[in-house]
Amino acid sequence: MHIPDGFLTGEAMAIGAVTGAAGVAVCLRGAARSARERDLPLAGLAAAFFLVGDAPMVPITIGTQGHLLGGTLAVALLGPWLGGLTIAVVCMIQVLLGDGGLTGLGLTITNLALVPAFVGYPLILGLRRVLSLPAACAVAAVVDVMLAALIFTGEVMLGAAVDINKGALAASTLGAYAVISVVEATITALIVRALLAVRPDLVRAARRRAGA
Repeated sequence: MHIPDGFLTGEAMAIGAVTGAAGVAVCLRGAARSARERDLPLAGLAAAFFLVGDAPMVPITIGTQGHLLGGTLAVALLGPWLGGLTIAVVCMIQVLLGDGGLTGLGLTITNLALVPAFVGYPLILGLRRVLSLPAACAVAAVVDVMLAALIFTGEVMLGAAVDINKGALAASTLGAYAVISVVEATITALIVRALLAVRPDLVRAARRRAGA
């Protein structure tokens, strides 16, 4: 889901740069208010984990691959602001490693970091009232992955720099990520469940005032 250079028009990339920068700015302000010093080492460990976990990729359509996203787990552990920033940093590092292009970084951050921060985390907080926290995180993971895939599909269909088969793009992307969403939901729920059993203090979403 990382967008390579030259894949979309300049206008689409510019819009992505604006939305990505604005979202990161909101996350920075939120993290400055709510992050604790002891959260920072966990954020670093989480970033390393997501870099490794996102590494296996399967080509699914022209110019992009299918892979785990990790955003829901990040916000469940670190909160929406620090979690979103952690995934944004991971996206930047992946660009330096050749995964996706610099011009598409804003859209990549929007899809992978801001969707979990602004959609997934509030969804977890709402669902935990009626579900166990691992189950709430699993549902949020499915929603985050599929919403990110849907947004990505829309970005490419509306902003592609070359003619593409839009039907094939939508079918391959959404179909692949429907499978990935189930895998991600399972992994997210298992990790949250395991941490709740041994170190519940590491799960931000478990706190009663989790949004603080």
